[in-house]
Amino acid sequence: MAKSKNKSNSSPRRKRYNRNARLQNAKKWAEQYNGKNIAKGYSNWFGVDLLCAVTELEILGYKFKQSYKEHVKQSLVAMQKQKERKRYEKEQEQNYEAENFYFIAGYTSNGVPFGITTEKIEIESVDIARKWINHDKKPFFMDDEDLPF
Repeated sequence: MAKSKNKSNSSPRRKRYNRNARLQNAKKWAEQYNGKNIAKGYSNWFGVDLLCAVTELEILGYKFKQSYKEHVKQSLVAMQKQKERKRYEKEQEQNYEAENFYFIAGYTSNGVPFGITTEKIEIESVDIARKWINHDKKPFFMDDEDLPF
C-alpha cells in the first residue's frame, strides 16, 4: 500500500467525515458499541467534541438528560476559557521578557530572546561612571572589552 503524499489524509477517514457521513455510519457504530458512555465513545471515534456527539446522537434518537447537556456545555466553555488564559499568559511572558531587554540580538529556535538586558546595561553604565569619576579628570579611554555590546 503506497503512502499518501497529502498530510490531511494521515488521520482516519472516519475523523474527516462531515455530519451527514457521520450520521450514516453512526447507526452501525452505535449497534456495536459496548462502552458505558456512548457520547464519549462517539466523540472519540469520530473525532468531534462532546457537544457535537450529544447533538448527533439525539438526531439518531438517543436521549440525554438536560443536566448532562448543560454539564457538557459548561465544560466546553471552561476549556475555552482555560485555553484563552494560557494564550494570554504566554503573551504576557513574552512581553515581559522583551521588556527586560535593552537590545534583543535574536531568538533561539524555541523563540526565547537573547541579547543585552537592561539590568546589564545599568550595571555597566554605573561601572563606566565610577571609572570616569575615579580618573581625576584625566582623559578617559575605554577598552573595547568594557563596552556592553
